[in-house]
Amino acid sequence: MVVQWSPPSPSRRAGSKTKIKNNNKCMFYVYLIVGDNSKIYVGYSADLKRRLNEHLNDKVYTTKRMKNPKLFYYEAYPNEKLAKERERKLKQYGSSYNGLLKRLGLK
Repeated sequence: MVVQWSPPSPSRRAGSKTKIKNNNKCMFYVYLIVGDNSKIYVGYSADLKRRLNEHLNDKVYTTKRMKNPKLFYYEAYPNEKLAKERERKLKQYGSSYNGLLKRLGLK
């Protein structure tokens, strides 16, 4: 009887990273959080549920002072570069930001 050896699968290799390479399995999100005082926070994350939970539990300095923060809007992107670029454009508070607010009825 001959047994052929095969290497372990990537998820079982010692020291393998659990981060999923982007094969359309991992999305990146740009999101807006709005508080009762009409303050708007713009951010991005690969794990929107975890990040929103951090905001709601006062673990993020900038939203800790918001009263009753709520997720108001988000956009999904297939890679981190596009999400970061969109977040940067929105944080410049130019035409991208104003156009989005107008489209959402906040302005």
